[in-house]
Amino acid sequence: MLEAVLFDWGDTLMRWEFSSALLAAGHAAGLAELGLEPNPELTARFRDAYLPGLWAPDVLEEVEYPGLVRRLLGEFEIEPDDEALDRYLEAEHRAWGPARQLAPTTHELLDALRERGLRLGLVSNALDPPRLLHRDLADFDVADRLDAAVFSSEVGWRKPHAAIFERALELTGADPERTLMVGDRLREDVGGAAALGMRTCQALWFRADENAAEPEPDVRAFTQMDVLSAVDSLV
Repeated sequence: MLEAVLFDWGDTLMRWEFSSALLAAGHAAGLAELGLEPNPELTARFRDAYLPGLWAPDVLEEVEYPGLVRRLLGEFEIEPDDEALDRYLEAEHRAWGPARQLAPTTHELLDALRERGLRLGLVSNALDPPRLLHRDLADFDVADRLDAAVFSSEVGWRKPHAAIFERALELTGADPERTLMVGDRLREDVGGAAALGMRTCQALWFRADENAAEPEPDVRAFTQMDVLSAVDSLV
């Protein structure tokens, strides 16, 4: 019998969409916190030299994003102290707000699972400072609906690395063999969870990750509320 359900965040409980316009807006907002004007050359440098490495599929060690931003700014002779860097990162993260859209039935789904007595957790590859990511969960009224939330930026490892899943299992007190992982990506979510003995459900409501070389999920869900049927089928 299942005792816990773990969820991915981006493109599972909320939609996240990259935008070149928001990339520039984030840099402009961060620079404004430092009393500086927007710098298109800085954004171009980030896009060409830094962005490709942020989500490299074969790299499981998470990027230390504040340090990366400090290096980028240093290339333009901008040397913020720790407090100023925190303000830059917060302003940049806030500017990306339009990219984050909570799925309309996320609250309903989480509430229904809690009513069934299941413990709930979140396991997300996200490189922003953890305090900002946890604040997003609170702002979306998701934090109080979860028993635990773990981001790669606080563990240091990205899915499918075992460490991030193990942290979530530890915090929820769940047995992996009695836990269901729900996420859109086959390699990261399905493969990583299955390697630890978890049951798996591929989330297909935002995107369909199709790769014959990757593991097959135990079940697939085409809408968020289909997860309830998946839970019932695995009890």
